Amino acid sequence: MDVFEAIESRACVRSFTDEDVPRATVNKLLEAAVRAPTAGGIEPWRFFVVRDGGMKEKLAEAALGQSFVAQAPVVIVVCADLGVCARGYGSRGETLYAIQDTAAAVQNILLAVVAEELGACWIGAFDEKAASKALDLPPRIRPLAMVPIGHPSRAPRSTRREPFEKFTRQL
Repeated sequence: MDVFEAIESRACVRSFTDEDVPRATVNKLLEAAVRAPTAGGIEPWRFFVVRDGGMKEKLAEAALGQSFVAQAPVVIVVCADLGVCARGYGSRGETLYAIQDTAAAVQNILLAVVAEELGACWIGAFDEKAASKALDLPPRIRPLAMVPIGHPSRAPRSTRREPFEKFTRQL
């Protein structure tokens, strides 16, 4: 599958089968994540791969009751090491580059998920303090996204988007 097919096929999946996602597959997704661009080569991302049922339940609660988070075989919580970003770029690194870098890593995970014929959803709506507590994170590690991953229980529907021309001004 080429990158344009993966982009066209990507859709949010919120319903999964019970089939496991092998560790080798998750490692491929993480390898795709760390190939994302990163300001100054700092690589502030930190990934927490969660398979434990109790931990996934805590993450689902932190995700404002989105129960499908706990139903996925695996959840990757993408975090940023704010200390690393601040050392490299001061407050701009901490407040902007950390978010940009981890967002790029999440997008790579989502495209790799499609290539592996899996399903996932980018979760940004969650209580960061509750997620941090569930994962026992130190203060400098900020959780920025949860990505529940599994085999879709039904075929994902492609998301309709407006034509790019609506949002583009060419100068």
